[in-house]
Amino acid sequence: MNLYIRYFDDEVVVTSVEAAFDFIRSIEGFNVTPQFEAEFREYVESSIPFPKRYKVRPRVYFIVIKTTAETLAEFKANGKGNNGTVADGDGEQEAYVRPKDLIRQRLTDECPGWYEGMVKFKRVIAIPETGKHDYQDTTFSALVKAYSAQDCYNRIIDYLQSREDIDPRSQFPSVKGKNFQYSYIGLKPLSELDV
Repeated sequence: MNLYIRYFDDEVVVTSVEAAFDFIRSIEGFNVTPQFEAEFREYVESSIPFPKRYKVRPRVYFIVIKTTAETLAEFKANGKGNNGTVADGDGEQEAYVRPKDLIRQRLTDECPGWYEGMVKFKRVIAIPETGKHDYQDTTFSALVKAYSAQDCYNRIIDYLQSREDIDPRSQFPSVKGKNFQYSYIGLKPLSELDV
């Protein structure tokens, strides 16, 4: 398994953890500690398929995605991620999996912990002057403790639908659409999360 790492416009695909650390050490303001190295190795060696992000400073992160792509060009050409292939126990690539099936599988893969979820939905807003209503694009993000990305999405939507200040006619995106995004943060207690 290779790793795609991006920090603003700097991006790379690396084939080893050591090469990943070389790239990460080049990020100004980020300190590669022994604790970070251990946590990073644990993430790389785990079966967790989700992207992971690491905080450099407030509101500034770099992202890590597991991939089978060998080069940055291959990663970009094949739509990111593991490019629709699945590895068997010997590391050999098996049958082709359609990207939509892969997305659906990743959404439902059970991986308990904290997720940062974001939905962009059409919120119904009343216009007092005319007495009419308008749909307004609204972005909502939350830190959610969930069992999977699908569970994260469900909890966010349930919360929004239960709020009295959100009109029930508001339209929410599909869990598989581009208007729902998430990143897996980990199993740390809330007090230890660096968000």
